Amino acid sequence: MEIIIATRKSKLAQIQADKVIDLIKEKSNINSKKLLVVTEGDKRLDVSLDKIGGKGLFVKEIEYALLNKEAHAAVHSMKDVPFILPEGFEIVAIPEREDIRDAFISKDNIPFEELKSGAVIGTSSIRRAAMLKSIRSDLNIVPIRGNVQTRLEKMKNENMDGIILAAAGLKRLGLENIISDYFDPKIFLPAIGQGALGIEALKDGEYNSYLKKLDNKEVRMAVEAERSFMKELNGGCHSVIGIYSEIKNNDLYLLGTFDVGNGTIVKKDIVGDISNYRELGISLAEKIMKGY
Repeated sequence: MEIIIATRKSKLAQIQADKVIDLIKEKSNINSKKLLVVTEGDKRLDVSLDKIGGKGLFVKEIEYALLNKEAHAAVHSMKDVPFILPEGFEIVAIPEREDIRDAFISKDNIPFEELKSGAVIGTSSIRRAAMLKSIRSDLNIVPIRGNVQTRLEKMKNENMDGIILAAAGLKRLGLENIISDYFDPKIFLPAIGQGALGIEALKDGEYNSYLKKLDNKEVRMAVEAERSFMKELNGGCHSVIGIYSEIKNNDLYLLGTFDVGNGTIVKKDIVGDISNYRELGISLAEKIMKGY
């Protein structure tokens, strides 16, 4: 018996798949191996995601591998997974969540607050660009795409003063030491599902019972709440949308932001019983749309 795990080819994606392979071995004593897939999102590095179809571009070819029975499951960064999955697919487990924060990497080790007016910052995320502008309207934001290593190279070669990346990816790559600053996630709200890993499989997948053992119930409830918020607002990488979630005892606290139109960014929060996690995400979305 061997479980085949589909993943993107980037170093980070493979590290994430290896984490899942280790967990499967630990929980069920089953061996697994990786199937490396090049996705459309990996090929089209010259155009921002919102112009070529959004986050699903990192997932589609991997889902074909599952449909064609080339792999039994796939590992994704949950922030790359669209809120509506194709018919017949499910997220069977959300096993872990790393640091949810966005991080600033400075070319010359200059702290974010000490950047000169007009400093050039690289990001292709509409959310990150909007958050940056809300804190420092004087910055010059330029597009940058590619995996972590590619972006670090572009920062140096294209004379940027810094770039914004997810802290989770840097930590998983062992690059925590290059982070100049972490952004406060209640001010610089993270992407939906940021830092969380998801395991996708066909609903009738032969190894799903083993994969479901990897699910972290608390992490899943927080991420599913965030995804219900995104779904209700029909949000994606074409929109400014961010959320912070925190579980305290039996309560789930959500703080969300969304561009309701004409550049009007609304920020609201909600708290409630964690057992109503999906409803809380929907209620927060409704609160935002009513509150402007």
